[in-house]
Amino acid sequence: MGSTGVVAEQVWAAVDDALERGQHLALSTARGAFAASWQMAKRLDPSGWHVFHAGAVTVHSKTGESRGHSLTASQLTDSIRIANEHQWVLELYSATDYGVEVENELSVGHAELLGMPFVATPLDTFIAEAQEIVRAQFVVPEGDISLVHDALRFVGLSVTSATSPIMPGMAFVSATQAGITKATGISQVCDELGIEIEHVMMIGDGLNDLAAIEAVGHSVAMGNAAPEVIEASRYHVASVDDHGVAEALQLSATL
Repeated sequence: MGSTGVVAEQVWAAVDDALERGQHLALSTARGAFAASWQMAKRLDPSGWHVFHAGAVTVHSKTGESRGHSLTASQLTDSIRIANEHQWVLELYSATDYGVEVENELSVGHAELLGMPFVATPLDTFIAEAQEIVRAQFVVPEGDISLVHDALRFVGLSVTSATSPIMPGMAFVSATQAGITKATGISQVCDELGIEIEHVMMIGDGLNDLAAIEAVGHSVAMGNAAPEVIEASRYHVASVDDHGVAEALQLSATL
């Protein structure tokens, strides 16, 4: 999705062409398995595994079965403490839901971006009611990215960041269990399909895509990608607003 907040028809047309060729498509996202991302996953493959929460969980789009890597109680306590100390918005995620306690422009705007109604929930309550917490996310001004990384350095988490053209100037810093990235989730999907990761194409633009970009055999950077992603990628296509995903899917048919 680009600055419009929806997937362009040109991209869906390329998706349909790929499916008709017999290709397997899976969503790999930092978002949860709900709202718009869940609908996208089911359209890409209504009966298959998809990667959510930056690799912290894979979910089957037909059965709803999930396989996750949860955060520990001490990691959650530390994340809440750090958010409170810096007055940062902290969101906690289960596989299919999320909780946020602070109500401000950032948290309400992000709920709208996710396609979810904003409901302020005490984080302790959300933790108690959720089966497991697979990801913590700090929603901060883009200039605070390095500060969040520094604050989380000793918490034992994998920390990545991303931005969205719909919320310019804002950043989403995700924290998952140590060593868990989108590459982890993609490897799990590969195991389910019985294929090798060198036969996978990954299309990405954010720093949270970098581990997967480096792991797959066919790495594709969007035109709007972070410099590190562009440098690590084998192929390059147009930006998200110029339908680079459609270009990448067309490229995949030639490989």
